[in-house]
Amino acid sequence: MGFLRPSPPPFDLEEWGAKPYLSRLKPNAQDWAVNGFGAPYVVYLLYAVKLILFSAGAFLLISVTTPGLGGLGDIGGWWIEPIVFQKLAVWTLVWEIAGLGSGSMPLAFRFAPLIGGILYWLRPGTVRLPPWPDKVPLTRGSRRTPVDLALYAGVLACGVYLLFSAGETVAGSAAGRLDPVAIGVLLGVLGVLGLRDKVSFLAARPEIYGFVLAVSLFPLDDAIVGWQLVFFCIWWGAAASKLNRHFPYVIAVMVSNTPWNRSRTAKAKLYENYPEDLRPSRNAAFTAHLGTAIEFALPLVLLLSSGGTVGTLAVIGMLVFHIHITSTFPLGVPLEWNLFMIFGLLLLFGHYGEVPLSTLDHPLLWMVIAVVGVLIPIIGNLFPDKVSFLLSMRYYAGNWGTSTWLFRKDTGAEDKLDRKVRKVSPIAVEQVAKLYGRETAEYLMAKGLAFRAMHSHGRALTGLLPRAVSEVDDYHVREGELISGVVTGWNFGEGHFHHHQLIEAVQEQCGFEEGEVRVVTLESQPAHVQRQRYRIYDAAAGLLEEGWVDVADMVKRGPWLEESWDFPVDVTLRSATRGEPTAAS
Repeated sequence: MGFLRPSPPPFDLEEWGAKPYLSRLKPNAQDWAVNGFGAPYVVYLLYAVKLILFSAGAFLLISVTTPGLGGLGDIGGWWIEPIVFQKLAVWTLVWEIAGLGSGSMPLAFRFAPLIGGILYWLRPGTVRLPPWPDKVPLTRGSRRTPVDLALYAGVLACGVYLLFSAGETVAGSAAGRLDPVAIGVLLGVLGVLGLRDKVSFLAARPEIYGFVLAVSLFPLDDAIVGWQLVFFCIWWGAAASKLNRHFPYVIAVMVSNTPWNRSRTAKAKLYENYPEDLRPSRNAAFTAHLGTAIEFALPLVLLLSSGGTVGTLAVIGMLVFHIHITSTFPLGVPLEWNLFMIFGLLLLFGHYGEVPLSTLDHPLLWMVIAVVGVLIPIIGNLFPDKVSFLLSMRYYAGNWGTSTWLFRKDTGAEDKLDRKVRKVSPIAVEQVAKLYGRETAEYLMAKGLAFRAMHSHGRALTGLLPRAVSEVDDYHVREGELISGVVTGWNFGEGHFHHHQLIEAVQEQCGFEEGEVRVVTLESQPAHVQRQRYRIYDAAAGLLEEGWVDVADMVKRGPWLEESWDFPVDVTLRSATRGEPTAAS
């Protein structure tokens, strides 16, 4: 790994490029296991600088705009004020929905520009994805209009207003609390925005910051414990979603990418028999199960203890938990979220750790917490096609909706998407090519596919490719996350951003011929069944095939499928339309 350039491939690029797809995938997966993505060190430095700006900017702004707190030098005396936590939630929501947080910069394949977000969502004509266009009036269409711009700007304006507003007087508090009416307006505008575009709505991370602000609508005596329960729901929701066969793969892949751990030997031990068997080893499985147990046990201790030594030890344990996640720089880079959780942990379970649960006696608040923190995640895990994985709190579970896009090479299909779709940034491969050259760009695109193939669901996505096209090597194979990033302005593990709805939006602008673009989508695994729904689309012809793949068939194969396309599926629908162009037009 260099400071300015990514790690060079451990093979000759020209020889590698001449091999068939699965043979190209194998050495990339093997290299990922011990080297991770191999991003330049300057990339991690950029993220570190961004986190410093995020943190310092938040507390500087809060100290300056909030009467009764004092200056930044007095932070040791005022960080415990409830309004500080409220403003930090607003600050992080605005930061995220502006595109500065998760899904930004090179670890999300953003190079020029480094963010999407606000650059897209204040631009008319860019792609939007309404969640229920056939059910909610006035939400149809896939292009951003002045109405969408006004709603998005409205969210930003409401957030800025709250950040600069003085607190309402509350007994026992030096600075008071944020105005519940202003908070309600912010949540209302965000909700209406969500009916027009699920991408920008979910970018605000409503299941975290919106949840915290919804609790802020209630009296402060109730809100303290309410916020504790929000954190508890997040931790337990995430822990419950990891009770699957996918999570050990996440741990192995994530730790392999840790920039500060350069031990190839330690990373190799994460796998069953490196380099030939890259299923997670017992070490990786133990680490995964230990992490899940910690995420169940320590939050329960935090909630039920009344501070003291036991509560302090639990706080320390959860601090280590979030610091470790942050230190691995997981792709998608939800780093600000971890910092927010660390601050909330210190405030809610450190300073306010002795506040008893009985303090919360507002029945409506209990209902809000039960619906947002319990019911929606349960529904999302049972019916993953209906609810975002974010609202379902399946953050690191390895059980995400995914997709792979295939662009016919001899028709210039990928170039057509780059030219015809209204967007801000060029496609990912073009961004990288401008920095490191075309050959390295294609290699890094393939390294991203290796990252996906290292996960259990990636085995299925790879195995489904020959069901989508007759010759995989006739196509540029691209990770669906990257398509979402350049077309919608944000990508963060949400497969519902790059499934059939995005295909239709892209087709509307590009007019691909049949066979030029094929897309394989894989839905998350429902909690109560051991299989996942797949669909294969043609951009012009629509749905070609639908069926199921068994989780058991994913977890017993390697990332490169032992260089065999033989992958069992249960087909439930097959279209007679399978045509492909034979030559460039």
